[in-house]
Amino acid sequence: MKSSKVIPIQSQNTAETGITCHSGAEELLAAAKSANKSEILGQYAKDYPKGPHDQPQSMCPAFGSLRVGLRMRRTATILSGSACCVYGLTFTSHFYGARRSVGYVPFNSESLVTGKLFEDIRDAVYKEANPDLYDAIVIINLCVPTASGVPLQLLPKEINGVRIIGIDVPGFGVPTHAEAKDVLASAMLRYARTEIMNGPVSAPRNGLSDKPTVTLLGEMFPVDPISIGMMLEPMGLGVGPVVPTREWRELYQALDSKVVAAIHPFYTASIREFENAGRTIVGSAPVGYDGTANWLEQIGAANGVSQEKIGNAKDQFLPMIQSALKAKPIKGRITVSGYEGSELLVARLLLESGADVRYVGTACPKTVWSSGDLDWLESRGVHVEYRASLEQDLAAMKEFSPDLVIGTTPVVQKAKELAIPALYFTNLISARPLMGAAGAGSLAQVVNAALANQDRFNSMNSFFEGVGKDHATGVWESVPADRPEFKADVKRRLEKAMAKQKAEEIG
Repeated sequence: MKSSKVIPIQSQNTAETGITCHSGAEELLAAAKSANKSEILGQYAKDYPKGPHDQPQSMCPAFGSLRVGLRMRRTATILSGSACCVYGLTFTSHFYGARRSVGYVPFNSESLVTGKLFEDIRDAVYKEANPDLYDAIVIINLCVPTASGVPLQLLPKEINGVRIIGIDVPGFGVPTHAEAKDVLASAMLRYARTEIMNGPVSAPRNGLSDKPTVTLLGEMFPVDPISIGMMLEPMGLGVGPVVPTREWRELYQALDSKVVAAIHPFYTASIREFENAGRTIVGSAPVGYDGTANWLEQIGAANGVSQEKIGNAKDQFLPMIQSALKAKPIKGRITVSGYEGSELLVARLLLESGADVRYVGTACPKTVWSSGDLDWLESRGVHVEYRASLEQDLAAMKEFSPDLVIGTTPVVQKAKELAIPALYFTNLISARPLMGAAGAGSLAQVVNAALANQDRFNSMNSFFEGVGKDHATGVWESVPADRPEFKADVKRRLEKAMAKQKAEEIG
């Protein structure tokens, strides 16, 4: 819609059906579609296809977009959603190191269905739009405002020179928080590309590069871009910004690169923006010996670099990577799972370090940009599961009997219950370099230390043997008796109450 007139929200679904953050995904999705959100939800369905199940078990997807905004300089973030959701998201953001406030526009049923919430959001944006403080303001609709059709697209595109970015990031439309990073990153790239087409834009903080650069797509350990830059240098190339960027002007520099390296291959909307700008996309990453050799070949070819220069880069860095891998071998059977998007890369590095990797599960979807990693892993007998569920990760642990489990919090918890050493992927694996020579031996220390803990786990398991489990967990004078009939009765009561509530809603 071209008009900037403030209009009431047309849908009355919230009032009529009682849409809340506790409504089911199907009910929220139906409400959103009837509230003029079909186009954006249809695009999300194409960009982020779900798996055989509804979607992976993960934290609220909106955290991904929130995290991107909070990491950017001179950027304010405002949430529009139920208070419980906003509390959880702000708590998580500060747990992960956010050092600024998160804005919040509260609402009630009346303001939601009459359109007053949109006016409140608009007022909040105007109040915050201070060009001395901000380059951009990000407004994120959570589940209930999205389902109710709160039209963030009607907000002004800029106020007092401050860019206004409104996005919908509902849990029923965006499967994982990793993909929600792409939702905001792509929206910013689209805005920045429009600015570039309309005239001159700001130069990067560190000035323009004197050589062609390669933009890196996907969050990574801070050392990795430095390592990649060193590997690009013999080919006469430089490393560009990492998208999601840390400030607005880096978006211009990212779009200026001729080639984009999709280190994390699930940023499908961002890739579309780069392709619309005429940029070439290269998948995978310089991980391990084989991965680095192949990646340098592809990056060099995409940039029109001569075979001689590509060969020079390979001759300089591949022997270093090979030596690092041999110096720190990993011996043991490992299963890998996570929701960051780098799970396949980690599995490649573990395999080249000597580990026996049987299973890789990732909450992210299969894309053409991860096909090289998939083929490489499957050719070595590794089972790769995209859109993996918790149940599939646990089944893999049971089937392959690993010496070490790398996974999400519930997977790690279950492994330790079974006296299997385990490492949390996000905090202990993602927090290490993976690329080039720096990454070649980086996992060995923490992985080998964990593998060496098996005797300690056996000792603890033996020490606590007999203290009970499940309903009898703990030390008792008389062990509690399990009463399954009580549980069955409570289940019947709950089902009856839910059926009654549903009948009252219908009629």
